[in-house]
Amino acid sequence: MLRSSLLYLSEQSWLRNWMETSAASRKLTSRFVAGQTLSDGITVLRKLAAEKTLGTLDCLGENVESTEDAAASRDAYLAALSEIEAAKLPATVSIKLTQFGLDLSPEVCETNVLALVQRAKSMQSRVEVDMESSDYTDRTLDLVKRMQELFSGHVRAVIQAYLFRSEADIRMLSSLRIPVRLCKGAYRESASVAYEQKTDVDANYVKLMKLLLAEGTDPATASHDERIIDEALRHIGEQKLDPERFEFQMLYGIRRDLQRKLVSQGFRLRLYVPYGDAWYPYFMRRLAERPANLIFLAKNLVRS
Repeated sequence: MLRSSLLYLSEQSWLRNWMETSAASRKLTSRFVAGQTLSDGITVLRKLAAEKTLGTLDCLGENVESTEDAAASRDAYLAALSEIEAAKLPATVSIKLTQFGLDLSPEVCETNVLALVQRAKSMQSRVEVDMESSDYTDRTLDLVKRMQELFSGHVRAVIQAYLFRSEADIRMLSSLRIPVRLCKGAYRESASVAYEQKTDVDANYVKLMKLLLAEGTDPATASHDERIIDEALRHIGEQKLDPERFEFQMLYGIRRDLQRKLVSQGFRLRLYVPYGDAWYPYFMRRLAERPANLIFLAKNLVRS
């Protein structure tokens, strides 16, 4: 019930407008969002690099309303890649296709993404294409496949474990040697396309994780669930998998204890580092994913 309520609130434009313009809101978001500017994001990436942690930078935003806004998103990410290259940081960028114009025109979106992946290739980096709601899954994977054909190895797809279709998608992407980041999923979906019970989602996640570790190309296990991470470590040990073949991914500010544990054990860890003004939908979905995040915020508000 709490998860559904938070996801519902994440879609309310009136609340988003109020939150994103409220002077008090920064107190809520500083744990999970690097800041409002690219400079803030780069500062966090520098800190992570010093801690032997990789990063992926996300300029927050989605569902642009004009081709000019889509072009502005492209240019913001090109600037981010330039800053990453100049600072020699071990980081990629993560994008949402609706931010690049997918709802406006598939051609506009592809042109914008093409420029970004081409730039990433020139600096031996990668673009991680986030997955949005299931309405976008086919279009997202189609574009990822075209980018792989043009710039093999410089794009990674995201697959959500709560969707029924995800095993077939992973097998298809793995056959094309397209890297995959596996997450649980953070959008409201109908029972016709997605598992509703957490236990079912978790079981499917573990199944898909093992499939990716066996057949995937540079797969990423994206989870803050300690039981899932322990299962991943057990499986990795049993199969004697080389740590260079995969990586763990987490969100900036969430489960720092697990982050330190994985790095200390010699595993690759990449943190998803968001920045920008349009933080509200992202923030609310993070609360919906893990109720402990809401408890953390409540405790800190009481202390302040």
